[in-house]
Amino acid sequence: MSERPAGGMTPINSSVAHPARVYNAWLGGKDNYPVDQEAAELAAAANPGIIPAVRANRAFLGRSVRELVDKAGIRQFLDIGTGIPAADNTHEVAQRRDPGARIVYVDNDPVVLAHAEALLVSAPGGATDYVQADLRDADAILTRARRTLDFSRPVALMLIAVLQYIPDADDPHAVTRALLDELPSGSHLVISHPAADIAAEQVAESMRLYNERADEHAGATPRPHERVTRFFEGTELLEPGVVQLTEWRPDAGTAVHAGPLPMWCGVGRKP
Repeated sequence: MSERPAGGMTPINSSVAHPARVYNAWLGGKDNYPVDQEAAELAAAANPGIIPAVRANRAFLGRSVRELVDKAGIRQFLDIGTGIPAADNTHEVAQRRDPGARIVYVDNDPVVLAHAEALLVSAPGGATDYVQADLRDADAILTRARRTLDFSRPVALMLIAVLQYIPDADDPHAVTRALLDELPSGSHLVISHPAADIAAEQVAESMRLYNERADEHAGATPRPHERVTRFFEGTELLEPGVVQLTEWRPDAGTAVHAGPLPMWCGVGRKP
């Protein structure tokens, strides 16, 4: 069963942009408000690489899950920053390869909670669950995830386009470490993150426009390659390392964008 915070669902604030709803607008979805659409359109106008990057990010999620199931034997996924359900969610990709895969989704957006039923339709023999919690609340996430996941066996920690919403003041590297430290050997860390050093001026302007319209607690911070790579400290980076989205183990169906995509991504294995 999905978890709701004490007191019920957090009220939806439609007067400021929210990351999950803006991302949904970039994907062409309808689960967003005018303020989200405005933020999405202005940010994309300032940085034309955003929309192809969002699509490439979704494709990276699919490739990384398939690789982890097929080649690393991973059957458990903790997907934080889930976002509004779209095509090929983590459980759908994983359970196509192994119907017994188990997935826990985590997000702090009440709009995502409203769509949680779509995330809880598991293949027979597998399991899915949804937790409403903030990425910074590792204790709550891990306590609830243990109801579905077996932490004596490897888990893939999926942080797809979410760490940018943790400001430097909250130490996103420590936030990541608090989660990864509780996972057993053989677990994997999967990250994608907006880049501060690819199309830097366009990225900075698009982030400024987004942040002006976002909730004060949902501002975004792009980071350069070196700082994204730091998230993988203590893991063994899988080849080809921290790279642009379409460069991570592309398959024959991977679309190639003509220009640079302003996001870094990578996968690391915990020894």
